[in-house]
Amino acid sequence: MQKDNDYEYYKSLGFMCGLEIHQRLATVEKLFCSCSAKLEEQTSGVELTRKQRAVAGELGEIDRSAKFEELKDRSFKYVISEGHACLVDIDEEPPHEMNRQALNIALLLAASMKMKVTAEFEPMRKEVVDGSNPSAFQRSTLIGLNGNINVNGNDILIPSMFLEEESAGIISNSELSTKYDTSRIGIPLIEIDTFPYIKSPADAKDVALYIGTLLRLTGLVQRGIGSIRQDVNVSIKGGSRIEIKGLQELYDMDKYIENEVKRQQKLIEIIKLLKSRGAKVSRGAKDLTEIFASTESKLISSALSAGGCVMGFKLSNFSGVIGMEVNPNRRLGTEISDYAKMAGVKGIIHSDEEMQKYKISEGEVLKIKEELGTTDKDSFILIAGSRNTVAKAIELAMERASLAMEQVPPETRAVADRDLYTTRFMRPLPGGSRMYPETDTRPIKVTSEMLKYGKENAISVSKERERLKAELGSEDMAERMMLSPMLPLYKELSSMKDADKPFIANMLLQKFREMQRDGVDVESIEPKRMEEIFSLFNSRQITKQAVESLIRVAAKDGSSSITDLAEKNSLYRISGKELEQLVSKELASSKGNDATFIKSFMSKYRLNVDGQELNEVLKKAKR
Repeated sequence: MQKDNDYEYYKSLGFMCGLEIHQRLATVEKLFCSCSAKLEEQTSGVELTRKQRAVAGELGEIDRSAKFEELKDRSFKYVISEGHACLVDIDEEPPHEMNRQALNIALLLAASMKMKVTAEFEPMRKEVVDGSNPSAFQRSTLIGLNGNINVNGNDILIPSMFLEEESAGIISNSELSTKYDTSRIGIPLIEIDTFPYIKSPADAKDVALYIGTLLRLTGLVQRGIGSIRQDVNVSIKGGSRIEIKGLQELYDMDKYIENEVKRQQKLIEIIKLLKSRGAKVSRGAKDLTEIFASTESKLISSALSAGGCVMGFKLSNFSGVIGMEVNPNRRLGTEISDYAKMAGVKGIIHSDEEMQKYKISEGEVLKIKEELGTTDKDSFILIAGSRNTVAKAIELAMERASLAMEQVPPETRAVADRDLYTTRFMRPLPGGSRMYPETDTRPIKVTSEMLKYGKENAISVSKERERLKAELGSEDMAERMMLSPMLPLYKELSSMKDADKPFIANMLLQKFREMQRDGVDVESIEPKRMEEIFSLFNSRQITKQAVESLIRVAAKDGSSSITDLAEKNSLYRISGKELEQLVSKELASSKGNDATFIKSFMSKYRLNVDGQELNEVLKKAKR
């Protein structure tokens, strides 16, 4: 009933929501070169510095978001480490042939989502002017169209899936420049898009979980922080499409969407209020530097001592509005400030704030109002910094303040506060103008053999769920495993001969978490070594109890072989004749009953003796 109520509520708002899921693929090489696709972050190497500018796309127009990034006038440094990046990554050498391993994974996923695969794969360039790629573009290839998945009984349409290049990773960031690690550039990346018909924030999270599960079930995607990212597109009636970029906290996705809906509702209220007041934004800023010649405000005096200035502008009939909260700990003033910060300033000062916190005196406030010509019905905004920077910041602040009277501006937003689930402005929403053909690569003709591979290896989430239920004998454990990042490892371990699948699942889902809480880095153990540990158990060379102990020591010692660790830590199983002789010896000195004997015996040999075998040996010895 609650879900039905949610559906009705969000339907009444004109709620629209769609997802873009980005997942790095676990290939050997990058998408268009032979550099390693295994992510190993590099912070040192040859450095390259570049600036970037927006160019016209295929339609002959310059994308607004690209132009916005260019206006920041920042420089970008790229660290290039041998073996991790090459001339292809910095656009000094033509791309090599597209990685066929990555293409096969993409075809598998297309078949899994019942997509129509294009007749040819035609790489395109997607303009990116934020510095995240040295070439200022990302190669992107449409793989499939018009697919669908079923989540919670709802058909979710998948209009497109792209095979793309990953961007660079940020090493450091400042107002004037950003330093990037190029080892991540070019790693194959899948982008899966949904139509914006998701019914509620809770359903959005469920759809993201489903797609994430499908990706993990392939066993062909990278794991770890940042390997999968979810972009959410949200709008309501009277609002605009907002893209929330790079949500990695999947389980909190619904909270971010709920807050975005509330933010748009509040901004719509503000539009109506300002229109009813006949509000206006002055298009002429004034230099107010002289007013602060002897100011006690450290924020302003530090800007002036560096040769900067203070500028301000009037907002007619805006009194009290700039201070209105649109999200927890975020006001309309915060939204305006986010725009101004894009020019390089630290923020804005506005008249709905307490001037005392900036140590701006009442006399200075009176002079500001006199200079700008404001009344009690009006507001003002001040910005301090270098003259060129302030001039740009003023224009951006005026633009956002003007939009507050007209519309919820279409934006790309990033996470602002992970505890409050709020977002901040990044840049205007991009459009189709940033795509243009990649002329350095040939189209790839899709063959029947390629399509056959995809269909034969397609993944069914529902069938996998039923298979896990049958294997584990528990619906709860099967569901937990479906959503766990340990699923690929479970599939590897459970495929081994004589594998105890419920035991493996319990170890990965429960015991691993307990060990991690104890500070054991279980994720540092390579899958091959984990297979060796469970192989010893499957062949009855170690007990169930010893498996956990062996994992713990393997996490601390990555150089010794698993068999050496088992030997060194006395973890091999005592069984057969050896166990019979040991039981006989212990019985000779034992005075208690069987229960007392077993308890005493297992306290000594718990890691080395199987309890069931001990009972059988004890019965045999008593005959």
